[in-house]
Amino acid sequence: MTPRIRGNDYTALQPPALGSSWTPRLRVSVVIPAYADQVKLDLTLAGLARQTYPAGLLEVIVVDNGSEPPLRLPEIRPRDTRLLVCAAPGRARARNTGLAAATGDVIHWMDSDVVPEPEEVEAHMRWHHLAPYLSVTSYLRFTTAPLPRPADVAGTDDLAKLFEPAEPHAWIEDLVQRSDGLLRSPRPFSIHIGGASSVSARLFERAGPMDPEMILGQDTEMGYRLAQAGAVFIPDPQARAYHLGPSMRMRDSASISRVSHALVTDRVPGYRWLRTHPSRQWKVPQVEVLVDAAAGSYDDVRATVDGVLAGTVTDLAVVLTGPWDELAPEQRAPLKDPRLDLVLLRAHYTHEGRVRLVTAASDTQSPYRLRIPPGWVPEEDGIGRLLDVLRGRERGLVSVLLTEDAEGVTAARLERTEAFSRAALVVEEGEDLDDAVDEMFGTYWVDGETFGFHTAAEAPAYVNRRTAYRKQVQAQAEVERLTKEVERLRGQVTRWRDEAAQWRKSAVEFRREIGTLRRQVSALRGQVSALHRARGLRGIARGLGRPFTFKKT
Repeated sequence: MTPRIRGNDYTALQPPALGSSWTPRLRVSVVIPAYADQVKLDLTLAGLARQTYPAGLLEVIVVDNGSEPPLRLPEIRPRDTRLLVCAAPGRARARNTGLAAATGDVIHWMDSDVVPEPEEVEAHMRWHHLAPYLSVTSYLRFTTAPLPRPADVAGTDDLAKLFEPAEPHAWIEDLVQRSDGLLRSPRPFSIHIGGASSVSARLFERAGPMDPEMILGQDTEMGYRLAQAGAVFIPDPQARAYHLGPSMRMRDSASISRVSHALVTDRVPGYRWLRTHPSRQWKVPQVEVLVDAAAGSYDDVRATVDGVLAGTVTDLAVVLTGPWDELAPEQRAPLKDPRLDLVLLRAHYTHEGRVRLVTAASDTQSPYRLRIPPGWVPEEDGIGRLLDVLRGRERGLVSVLLTEDAEGVTAARLERTEAFSRAALVVEEGEDLDDAVDEMFGTYWVDGETFGFHTAAEAPAYVNRRTAYRKQVQAQAEVERLTKEVERLRGQVTRWRDEAAQWRKSAVEFRREIGTLRRQVSALRGQVSALHRARGLRGIARGLGRPFTFKKT
C-alpha cells in the first residue's frame, strides 16, 4: 500500500541509512543542462562517476544548450552517459530535452557546475523507494576554491578536502529552519531548485515539462506545479554537493528578484503578496469555479456565474462545462431549439474574460477549485470566507451544505488541488476519493446559509455588491495605519528609554562627582581645623615666651 503523507509531514517515512544493506530497484536519470565551461562539466561527471548508487540503475543525460565549441563527454564519467544537443536557447528547453529522453523512474536535475558527494544520489533515491510523489532537494555549499582535476574528484570519498572552505545555501537552510524542516511551511514548493533536486517521473507526467517562457524563476514555477500534482517536498541534509562558484542570486540578488517576480506572479498564486492589484487577472487564478451549464436553466446558470463574478474575490476564473461543440452555429427557428439555454449562455459569456467554455473539466493549476450547482449564488464575501476556512485549517476539502431532503444532499465544494491530486495517486480500487483526501488533509462541512449561499430567487441584487470588499479594504488600511502608529510609538518609547538611560548614567556620574567633592571638602575642613588649632597653640606659646614646634607622635 502506498504511504499516505498528511500535508508535508514526510517524517512519517523512514528511509534506510546511507551505506546500509538496502536493495535499490528504481532507475534514476540525472539530467544536466550545460552551456560552455567544459572544465566544470568534467568535474560534475567525475563526481557522478563516484556514486554509491548502483551504476546499472543510473543514467546521465547531458544536454548541450548551444555551446561553442560544442561540449564533449570526458573520459571520467558514469558508464551510461549520453550527450544530447538542444539548439533552442534556454535552460528550460534544455531540461525538457533531457526529460523527454529520460528512461528513469526518477528525474534528478543537476547543474553542470555542481559536484555531488559520493552518497548524493543514494541519499535521494532512498526516499523515492518509499513513495511515488516525492521531491527531494540537496544541501549545496558554494565554493571558490581552486578547481581540482577530475581524477582528484573521482579518487576521493571526501570532497571537503578539495572544496572547503565553502558557504552554505543560506536562504534554503534558513527556510528549512524557520519552517521546522518544511513541516510548517505554507509553500514548501519554494525549496525546489534545478541545481540538485529529484522528482518522481510519475509526478512530471501530471505536472508537465518546464515552462520555456520562464527566463528566470522556472524552478519555483515548476515546484508550484509539482505541488499541485501532489508532491511532498523533502530537504535532505545528507544529500550534499558543491556548487562551483556563487549562484546567480548571490551575484545579483536585486535584479534576479525583479525579473523572476515579474514572471512568477502570473503563474504562482501561492505568492499572494506579489499580487497587489485588487482586481486584475492572472494567467493562473487563485480559484477556479466550476459550473455545469447543462445541469440548469439559462437563468439559474447565469445567476450563479454572475454572482461569482460580482464577489469580492476577483482572482478567479469560471469554467462552464457543457456540450458546446454540439451546438449548431445558427437555427432557422431559434426559439424552438431544444438547447436554446446553452446557446444563450454561450452568447452571454463568450466575450467575458473570466469565463471559459469547455466540454469537460481538466486538471487545474489553480490551488483551489470551487464546484457550485447551478441556481445557487454566493454572497459577495462568501467565497472569501470559504477560502479562509480552507487556508486556516489546511484542509483538503470544505463542503457547503445547501439542501438536504429525502432525495439526498445538495452541496458546493471547495477543493484543494494538491490534496485531490495526491489522493488520486494513492487511492485504491473501490475507495472513495474524498476518504483519501480526508485521511491525508482532512475535510470539513459548513452550513450554506451561514456562509451566504442563496438560491437565485433569494440572492441579493448585484448592485453595490462590493460593499464588504470596500469595508475590508478600509479595515485593512486602518490596521496598517494603527500598525504604523504602534511602530512610531515603540520608536518613541525606545528613544525615551535611551534618554532615561543616559540621564541615569549622568545622575550616577554626578553622584560620584558630588561624593568626590564632599570628600575633598571634608579633607579641607580637617586641614582648616588643624590650621586653626596650630595657630591657637602658637599664640599660647608666644604668650609664655617660648617657641612652639610640632612633634610627630
